[in-house]
Amino acid sequence: MPSVPTWIAIVAAALAAFFLVGALGALRRARVVRMLTRFTLATLFLALAGLFGLLSVAVQGYQALTREEVAAVVRTEPIGEQRFRARFRFPDGREATYQLSGDELYVDAHILKWKPVANVLGLHTAYELDRVAGRYLRVDEERQAPRTVHSLSPERPVDLFELRRRHAMLAPLLDAEYGSASFIPADQAQTLEVRVSTTGLLIRKVGPDSP
Repeated sequence: MPSVPTWIAIVAAALAAFFLVGALGALRRARVVRMLTRFTLATLFLALAGLFGLLSVAVQGYQALTREEVAAVVRTEPIGEQRFRARFRFPDGREATYQLSGDELYVDAHILKWKPVANVLGLHTAYELDRVAGRYLRVDEERQAPRTVHSLSPERPVDLFELRRRHAMLAPLLDAEYGSASFIPADQAQTLEVRVSTTGLLIRKVGPDSP
């Protein structure tokens, strides 16, 4: 089902087309003032359609956050000296496995918090896991030892998190955008829950032997 921003983009595009046709009709009848008025309205609705169309594409992949959510269940298993395997299971049923180097499992996420005016349009606090990596306990190893990092976010034509960083025009809608990260030792076989709340990301151990 299309999101609220998608519906707004569709309606705005339809209104833009309507006023554009009216402007062309007024131009043929040499009614300059009416033509300029309708062309201006067409331009405004076209810009509105473009903005909400961009938002609709940009928020794809983000999950609505209304309370503390389980973003992934992770099974870690040591496979060598400072090397371990992390198998992710996401709420939608997807699974992915990564081989990482280090002493700890590191996961970070993007969290988007919208202003009240955007809440009315159906946009609420949302999150997306961004990357997983291996983390070393010692700083010198973090600098010199092999680094392993993998993306957890899907490919998309527009990333709203990056868009907000580059363009201040989203400030009236987007109250805050920030990154959050958490890490936990990965030196034993264990099952973990990666949880996200409006205050950030956390990783909680739920059992050593769960599949």
